[in-house]
Amino acid sequence: MKVTVAAVLGLVASAGVAMADMSAQLGGGWDGGKVPSGQQCNLQGGNGSTPPMRVSGIPSGAVWIVAYFNDKSYKPLSRNGGHGTIAFPVRGAVTDLPAVPGMTKRLPGGAQVMAPAKSSGKYASPGYLPPCSGGKNNRYSVDLKAVDKQGKVLAEIRDFTIGRY
Repeated sequence: MKVTVAAVLGLVASAGVAMADMSAQLGGGWDGGKVPSGQQCNLQGGNGSTPPMRVSGIPSGAVWIVAYFNDKSYKPLSRNGGHGTIAFPVRGAVTDLPAVPGMTKRLPGGAQVMAPAKSSGKYASPGYLPPCSGGKNNRYSVDLKAVDKQGKVLAEIRDFTIGRY
C-alpha cells in the first residue's frame, strides 16, 4: 500500500509520537562536520546528493523513513523540510537510505519527493536542495520519521546534524 503525500505531510501535526530507540549513522564521507567537497549545490560548484545514512532501531510496522532536510542557520529553510522532504522505503529494522541526487524529483531506489525544497528563484529545486549557503558555515540537519502505512509517526530523530557548509 502506498502512503499518500497528504498522509505523510500530515504527520507533522501528529500528536503523541512514541519515541523508539531509532538511531542514524552517516556514510559516504559525511561525518557531521564539514559538508564533503562537491556535495554543495550547483550554484556553488557542486553536484550534491543527500548523505547516505544507515537507520537502526526502526519500529515494526514502519514502511517509510521520511527525511526533512533543513538549513538551521537560515531561518526561511530551517524547519519542516526547508531543503526538501524525501521518503525512503523501509527494508527492515535496519535500513540503508541511499544518497539521492539534489535538484531533481526523479529518485532511485523507491525514494520519493514528498515536498520540494522551499527555496525560490535560482535556488529553486523540485526535490532536495543540497547545501547552498556559499560556505558561510551554515549547519545542515535532517529530521527522520519512521512512518506506518497510515501515515502515523512511530519514531523520530530530530535535528540530526549532517554537516556545515
